[in-house]
Amino acid sequence: MKPQRIEQDSMGDMPVPADAYFGAQTARAAENFPISAMRFSRRFIQALGLIKWAAAKVNAELGMVDEPRAGWIIQAAAEVRAGKLDDQFVLDIFQTGSGTSTNMNANEVIAGRANELAGKPRGGRDPVHPNDHVNWQQSSNDVIPSAMHIAAALAIKQLLLPALDQLADALEERAAATGKVLKIGRTHLQDATPLTLGQELSGYARQVRLAGNRADRAIHALHELALGGTAVGTGLNADPRFASKVIQIIAQQTGIEFVEAVNHFEAQGAKDAVVETSGLLRSIAISLSKIANDVRLLASGPRCGLGEITLPATQPGSSIMPGKINPVMSEMLMQVGAQVIGNDASIAWCASLGSALELNVMMPLMAHNLIQSIELLAAGARVFAARCAAGIAANELRCAQWVEQSLALVTALVPKIGYDRAAQVAKQAAASGQTVRQVAREMNLMPQQELDKLLDVESMEK
Repeated sequence: MKPQRIEQDSMGDMPVPADAYFGAQTARAAENFPISAMRFSRRFIQALGLIKWAAAKVNAELGMVDEPRAGWIIQAAAEVRAGKLDDQFVLDIFQTGSGTSTNMNANEVIAGRANELAGKPRGGRDPVHPNDHVNWQQSSNDVIPSAMHIAAALAIKQLLLPALDQLADALEERAAATGKVLKIGRTHLQDATPLTLGQELSGYARQVRLAGNRADRAIHALHELALGGTAVGTGLNADPRFASKVIQIIAQQTGIEFVEAVNHFEAQGAKDAVVETSGLLRSIAISLSKIANDVRLLASGPRCGLGEITLPATQPGSSIMPGKINPVMSEMLMQVGAQVIGNDASIAWCASLGSALELNVMMPLMAHNLIQSIELLAAGARVFAARCAAGIAANELRCAQWVEQSLALVTALVPKIGYDRAAQVAKQAAASGQTVRQVAREMNLMPQQELDKLLDVESMEK
């Protein structure tokens, strides 16, 4: 057994690993919740560190915590922000629904490190106490939802928005490069009228640009922070100046316009902003999944499918079929989309079932899933852009062949011969295996020059 020390909390003595910075409450929670291997992400811990760092600065400014203690807390919290103490955050996501265990994990780690900085043994409660100093003017009930908002908004700003820009840029470049490649359109997975490959890709690029707009809206949805509400939203034990000052520092540090919640009872009793954000992420996931699915359909083959585009070959596709190359980047992105949609369903359930009276009590899972969705979408979009979208190439011969063989070309004859007669042409072409052009010539429906003009596919895509 590893060496241990004895720490105390309000419930009594508790053995703690001798080398741990955390204390009794963290050790008790670790013992109570051996549920999974899922832990809070680096970004969430960073957000907790930022909150504690800013709070210590304001507590010192307001004279609530003396300068030596505040200085040690500030230094320890900075180490939490920087990831130097991540191994001390040992608690399962599936824990007390308010996240109190993880808030106390942060308080104890920061206090334990602060006491070490003060020349005392690692851990303990003197001269820095986890509740009386690190958590002063705060509650788990306003810290955890605030950390969720901060971590998610920063992840969107730093990861998701750049990744979506990269993907949109790649698709726009490929759209421009293939702007003159005529191909057949498809609706209901059946032949439709022609368009260019560039037009098709431009639609995907626009989807991604709109996804970026949705990500921006998600940041705005998260800009109100619950800090200052303490236990139930009344702000008990908090100076009225505390929250606005802390949030101002957080806004300066992140470059995001965070503000104090207009109504603390809403901010703590409901999680509508998280639900809205997750819904916007779900929309982005659906957009990216549609693009990935379309791309793999267009590249199907290479000889016995649509084969209108080729994708970069990234790895062998089969353990039994030599030479097979699969659209693995599309498959990756579709799986990312599926996970994000599942995360959204879980978040919705947590928000509806967990929001009871003055507090939501399913926040740890909400925070985990929200941040995971952002990180997955960002990584998926970035990799798909670099390893797939940027290398999309047109198979111009196959595109031209499909256009000429399509029965949908008969649509261009409708203004001249009417819908019913055009339908007869299509049926005869389908039955005989001929093209629309060949059948129309045989039926002598109009002069050859006029027929060729009507069936000029370049004029159909405008």
